[in-house]
Amino acid sequence: MKLYQLGKIPWEETQLIYHSLALLGREALCLVSPSSPYVCIGYHQDLEQEVDLDYCRENDIPLFRREVGGGAVFLDGNQLFFHLILKRNNPLAPKRIDAFYQKFLKPVIDVHHRIGIPAVYKPVNDLIVQNRKISGTGAGEIGDCIVFVGNLILDFDYDTMARVLKIPDEKFRDKVKKTIEENLSTIGRELGRVRAGQLDEDTLNQMMAEEFEKVVGPLNPAGKDSLLAAKMQELKPKMMQDDWLYLRGKRVEGRIVKVRSGVSVVQRMHKATGGLIRAEFCVEEGVFTDVAISGDYFCFPKDTVNLLKAAIEGSGVQEIDKTIQGFYETGDFEWPGVQVGDWLHLFKV
Repeated sequence: MKLYQLGKIPWEETQLIYHSLALLGREALCLVSPSSPYVCIGYHQDLEQEVDLDYCRENDIPLFRREVGGGAVFLDGNQLFFHLILKRNNPLAPKRIDAFYQKFLKPVIDVHHRIGIPAVYKPVNDLIVQNRKISGTGAGEIGDCIVFVGNLILDFDYDTMARVLKIPDEKFRDKVKKTIEENLSTIGRELGRVRAGQLDEDTLNQMMAEEFEKVVGPLNPAGKDSLLAAKMQELKPKMMQDDWLYLRGKRVEGRIVKVRSGVSVVQRMHKATGGLIRAEFCVEEGVFTDVAISGDYFCFPKDTVNLLKAAIEGSGVQEIDKTIQGFYETGDFEWPGVQVGDWLHLFKV
């Protein structure tokens, strides 16, 4: 298997290289990092719904749609990417996706252990340390290959990440940023700036190559040959054109930002007979937290909304029907034109 340890390369090449290798049918491990920042969205996402396009244009932040699923993310040179490309019929690749992730995340876990970070695997595809995500990963099929992608996060620009996402209002943006900061860590954050500063890109990439070799076998260093360069050049106009970038994905009601496995920030609105109702909340490991409810409805007494919020806060996602139904059955209040089903439009996740 070939090893493409290319260091810093133009931002678009960090995506084009693994797409090209997969289409060429070459099994390889790529270790690269972008020389400038960009935003990358998942294959199934709707660009206009996910990304603040005006902000990205104003700040010269380019965009890319990958052929691997997952969410929109801000990427820059403080993240070291790994791309593992395997043929679908390679016996090294488990058929079950959970087993696949567990097997090929082990080298990444072991690199974190070598530098003193006790990262652990969390199904389906997260690496966490003290309940915070510390590596973003995903897998998909391209051509006749399976591609597994991820990163080592040296540092992370939380402000820009929250800014490039399409967010309905600044209050919700603050909630998204706060949740990302609480649930996404970095090598620098875990080790401290001094210790992290002693780990340069070449050292970390060498560790990655060593650990992956233990799983996939010998890796033979390679450069970008003419065939690979030609395939990347062929793909570039196709994957950079608007027809590809603006593919219409599935439209979802409201806004859901997945921070890590088990943690999402949600904002939804619904027009009930009695007025507009709006909810913002987090879902953490199947439990509602940080619930806020607003709208142009009438309720009597006026603190009924606070009682409903308290009933939902800390309750389980799977029990939301019973929670709201129970609130309506036992509550001594009037909420004209707003019924149980209206609230389920907001809180059913």
